[in-house]
Amino acid sequence: MRLRHLGRIVAAAVITLLALAPVAAQDYPTRPIKVVIAFPPGGPTDFVGRLLADKLKDLLGQSVIIENKPGASGAIGAAWVAKAEPDGYTLFLTTSGAVTITPNLRTDTPYDPLRDFAPISEVVGNTTVLVVRPDLGVNSAKDLVAMAKAKPATLPFGSTGIGSPTHIALELFQAAAGVKFVHVPYRGAAPLVTDLLGGQLTAMFADAPVLMPHILAGKLKPIGAASDVRNPMLPDVPTLREQGYADTVAGNWYGLLAPAKTPPAIIAKLNQAVRAALADPGVRDKLIKSGAIPKPTSPEEFGQFLKDELERIGKVIREHGIKEG
Repeated sequence: MRLRHLGRIVAAAVITLLALAPVAAQDYPTRPIKVVIAFPPGGPTDFVGRLLADKLKDLLGQSVIIENKPGASGAIGAAWVAKAEPDGYTLFLTTSGAVTITPNLRTDTPYDPLRDFAPISEVVGNTTVLVVRPDLGVNSAKDLVAMAKAKPATLPFGSTGIGSPTHIALELFQAAAGVKFVHVPYRGAAPLVTDLLGGQLTAMFADAPVLMPHILAGKLKPIGAASDVRNPMLPDVPTLREQGYADTVAGNWYGLLAPAKTPPAIIAKLNQAVRAALADPGVRDKLIKSGAIPKPTSPEEFGQFLKDELERIGKVIREHGIKEG
């Protein structure tokens, strides 16, 4: 009898919790939301995050606060969010690196990108662009390949670090073109751009938002895009695939994640808000002019994309022998 009575109490408690869940989601949010960005303030991820947060504030009726937690190629911020309460008040604006590259490079990553997060939506795609200095006399990827073949394994080529999306792009480009550069990894895009402008490097890959000011000023020349399609801000710059180099898609992207076990109703509400924010003409215009392409998705689409990218990047890392430095 006691066991039966206890069973009724447990069942009643479960029913009560299930009944309260939709109400909690309906009332959400009732306090400020924190969006973690795993890079320092001032970079392209920070720009996108603050633009999105400002619009989400209007749509959700609560403050949306950016908290920068840089370090370990995004792993510090990712691990922090993975351990947060799954209540919708701590989110993660991630780049591809933290959830597809780092887990494939490191065996000690303190989170599982598929198990420990709930996908909300992809946010933007960032075209990875191949650039050189205008005075180099190179007008296309084929020109650069010809130069590399004339001076094999001698031309310095920069990236934003071992295993970064720009390093992945370089490895794919070298394999497709049958050439070898001297890979020079940097700790971020700013010093990389500085050295390319200063003549210490022959060429580099970087995200379009990082490069757009220098391209528009005529200081750097874009000669190819490591993407499926051309960037709308660089319509005259053909993709590497268009120039005859297949399998050279290595663009960066940003997406919004929540801790695993966040209620589906809250995920759905956040997805709706992200979609509305990215559909706003003012937000879209600012993103596109910066070089980022708005890419809202459903949670299910983003989850499948994340899974596919994790597998694809893992294959590239294994095939090209990329190891953490």
